[in-house]
Amino acid sequence: MLRQISFENILFLDIETVPQYTSYHEMPENLQHLWDKKASYIRKEDQTPEELYPRAAIYAEFGRIVCISMGVFDLKGEIRTLRIKSFFGDDEYQILFEFGHLLDGLSNKKMMMLCAHNGKEFDFPYIARRMLVNKIPLPYFLDISGKKPWETNFIDTMELWKFGDHKHYISLELLTTILNIPNPKDEIDGSMIADLYWKKNAIESIVKYCEKDVIAIAQLLLRYKGEPLLSPEGIIRIKD
Repeated sequence: MLRQISFENILFLDIETVPQYTSYHEMPENLQHLWDKKASYIRKEDQTPEELYPRAAIYAEFGRIVCISMGVFDLKGEIRTLRIKSFFGDDEYQILFEFGHLLDGLSNKKMMMLCAHNGKEFDFPYIARRMLVNKIPLPYFLDISGKKPWETNFIDTMELWKFGDHKHYISLELLTTILNIPNPKDEIDGSMIADLYWKKNAIESIVKYCEKDVIAIAQLLLRYKGEPLLSPEGIIRIKD
């Protein structure tokens, strides 16, 4: 499969999510009740719904997106670069609207593929669910109703590592480490995102972290195909 895909037709992405509210007690009563029910299924031993609330970020029904970072390869002659762009901030609607608008504007949608690590289980469905919550029409790539798994425009770097093993999970950090790819988790990790957002207002740190994951995913696919890794000079961040 990978041999048939052009790197220039892949959009690499990663998202960062936080709980919808600063704390368990800030939730409306009806959502609090529903989180209590959810917590009863995921808790261990005597954990309370309040103690579990930081985990709300990983569920699209109780969390929200604060950053979507993406990257595309650009090949000029024999020089390959990765162009990185992020949508981020406090307005989830605007983040999703701009990202969806970009996807819909791609001229070669039939050829383009979305690539993420564990994207089929997390990033892709999370974005689609939050778009529906925000009343944003699903772009072509995420409108997969009625499609067979092999008809979707998705590449999942974790699924590629499974080689048919449905039980196996491997983190991006571990996979990049064993393949000698620069580790994206050098300063912060996913467990710190909610505090960085709600308590420290450190959105720039979150964006930087998200972009590092995108770079790592792109490097990972290069390694899968036996291609040379990008140098730091080959990574271009687009601010506008």
